[in-house]
Amino acid sequence: MTTLTVPAKFNGPAAGGNGGYSCGVVAAAFDGPTAVSLRRPVPLDRPLDLRTAENGSLCAFAADQLIAEAVAAAPLAPWPGPAVSLPEARAAHDRFAAPSDGIFDHCFVCGRARPDGFGVFAGPLGEGARAESDVPGNERRAETNAPGDDLYYIRHSAGDIVASPWTPPAWTADADADGAVRPEFVWAALDCPGYFALHGTDLAVAYLVRQQVEILTPLRAGVEYVAVGRALERSGRKGLAATAILDPDGEVLAHGECLLVVPRQMSHG
Repeated sequence: MTTLTVPAKFNGPAAGGNGGYSCGVVAAAFDGPTAVSLRRPVPLDRPLDLRTAENGSLCAFAADQLIAEAVAAAPLAPWPGPAVSLPEARAAHDRFAAPSDGIFDHCFVCGRARPDGFGVFAGPLGEGARAESDVPGNERRAETNAPGDDLYYIRHSAGDIVASPWTPPAWTADADADGAVRPEFVWAALDCPGYFALHGTDLAVAYLVRQQVEILTPLRAGVEYVAVGRALERSGRKGLAATAILDPDGEVLAHGECLLVVPRQMSHG
């Protein structure tokens, strides 16, 4: 039986795997484009059994508990946000407001207490960024989210986008793939900006429950990129965000969508 393991150093909350990394390692075992749902917190340093279900989904189990499920998925909509420059991303990074002693302070992607981590500190863009009317694609989203839908479309101003520079460390590269950054690390870097796009102001505890990613062009270790996130839709405890990795010229190299949920006991809604 095929197994996979999420190492403890790739945590999100202290006792569980980073959601994006966990989705990425499951996705790597799936044949074809996929969306990955996390059904329970991902245990660390513990083998997860991979089983293919009758419907073609790929499931990861810890003992008999379903942890994650990958299913075939249609292509994502394009990144629905502007090109963000490296100077804009660096300035947004300086506005990052997450505390150094919160539940995600040791997340290897966005934790302030992880000097060995990615340092993706996605803060809000300033007023100089392009507003919604300058971004193609939003009209289609607005038309397809009619009043009464479970998740409703959010109209944006320029300040609603979060961004951070990100330079993948050398250890993220795959020696067998000509030095390209391993996909699971791209999935990880596309997770946390989605959280801060949705909860960067209220800092409510919320967890990734579904992610889909498309890597259009391989990323390289040691190159400074821009990680961006934008809130798309909300309904009660749920929120949907789009995220992307851009090169210094604003080209989209990878992008994704992240569905996050605030735990019921922590919701004030």
